[in-house]
Amino acid sequence: MLATVPGMGAGWCPPGMLGIGVGGTADKAMVLAKEALMEPIDMHELLERGPSNKLEELRVALYEKVNALGIGAQGLGGLTTVLDVKIRTFPTHAGSLPVAMIPNCAATRHAHFVLDGSGPVALDPPSLDLWPDVHWKPSANSHRVNLDALTREEVKSWKSGQTLLLSGRLLTGRDAAHKRLTELLNSGRGLPPGVDLKDRVIYYVGPVEAVRDEAVGPAGPTTATRLDKFTDLMLEKTGLLAMIGKAERGRIGIDAIRKHEAAYLIAIGGAAYLVSKAIRKARVIAFEDLGMEAIYEFEVKDMPVTVAVDARGESVHESGPKIWAERISALKIPVRVA
Repeated sequence: MLATVPGMGAGWCPPGMLGIGVGGTADKAMVLAKEALMEPIDMHELLERGPSNKLEELRVALYEKVNALGIGAQGLGGLTTVLDVKIRTFPTHAGSLPVAMIPNCAATRHAHFVLDGSGPVALDPPSLDLWPDVHWKPSANSHRVNLDALTREEVKSWKSGQTLLLSGRLLTGRDAAHKRLTELLNSGRGLPPGVDLKDRVIYYVGPVEAVRDEAVGPAGPTTATRLDKFTDLMLEKTGLLAMIGKAERGRIGIDAIRKHEAAYLIAIGGAAYLVSKAIRKARVIAFEDLGMEAIYEFEVKDMPVTVAVDARGESVHESGPKIWAERISALKIPVRVA
């Protein structure tokens, strides 16, 4: 498990929970892992009272060891990678002993109900008063960027790990849109009317439809590694300056970013509604038939992002966890062995 978690990267939006299933058959172990994730988060209580059996000892040991890896929130490095580790077991033959693990980000929400055959289940929505009244203010250390006057030289000045506040117009596009754009570029037909990516930024997002007076519904980033195969062509043929997504980029994506002196920025995964608050206007400009995967133009104000890969190819998803792992090791935080 300690070898598997670093390989998952930031795509699961840490910090989160890990559900582990042990025993039964291979498919039963997966069900156990999923069921474990539905249990209440109680690690803080367990740490206060101490483990009372071998399974709880294992939960605590894995919790401490995973957090000692230094992966941190959004994979940028830090003390907290998991909030809890949940384990369920089932009898099995010692010769097989299947083990399954499922990660879930901290934004996961679920409800429990029982179908007893007595009729429809009525689920009352929770009161909004139960949620904290969050008022976000940009950090004074953040660098403000005017997207409508962005230049290659400014992009080259950004440093990996730097926080930016984006204002102005940007375009959106996920997998389906990139596939169509690639086909058009390879065929020599050029981009569709209204889609000009020169000196622009593209956001890997499929926004939810707006309700009431919103400019757009929840608009959180999608995992960017799936777009790596399109990156070199897009940067070479369109004049695109930067991309916004979630989690780390693969090696071919990073190499393309370095080659074209572009940049990759990350928005906050798991916070789609809060990200959408920075969007003031939204309109579809191409591929309307793709629905949420159409190309939109967003007008944003102080949209917070972090430079994940700069024009030199330095990735904060590589440097951040490494720095934090060294810091945590220097702190000599005791880690229990199950």
